[in-house]
Amino acid sequence: MSPTELIQAAKEARARAYAPYSNYAVGAAVLTEDGEVFLGCNVENAAYPSTICAERVALTAAVAQGKRRFAAMAVVTRNGGSPCGACRQVMIELGPDMVVYIADETGAYRTTTVRALLPDGFDNASLLA
Repeated sequence: MSPTELIQAAKEARARAYAPYSNYAVGAAVLTEDGEVFLGCNVENAAYPSTICAERVALTAAVAQGKRRFAAMAVVTRNGGSPCGACRQVMIELGPDMVVYIADETGAYRTTTVRALLPDGFDNASLLA
């Protein structure tokens, strides 16, 4: 799947976001190593800590379907905003070697990796030290 196709899937997920408080809709699409795509959008809550980000929705949906190996993720916001710290932590746990495409609503994007987003991240190896 091309970056543009994965970004388009994330754009479609973004259209479903529930963001009445921030008005900052986010969509994510995660591509498994076996070619399946799982979507996520942010779902806000009046009790702000109960909000869940699009990236975590997509990853947990994939895990709930038995997927554990991820190749790439696309994240789309209106201005190309980067994943938050909580999402980066989940990303390094579940897909440390993923390529990440961060796009704005026009489809313009930049390419990075999970490890670049969270250098020296806390992962399962950290528990063994």
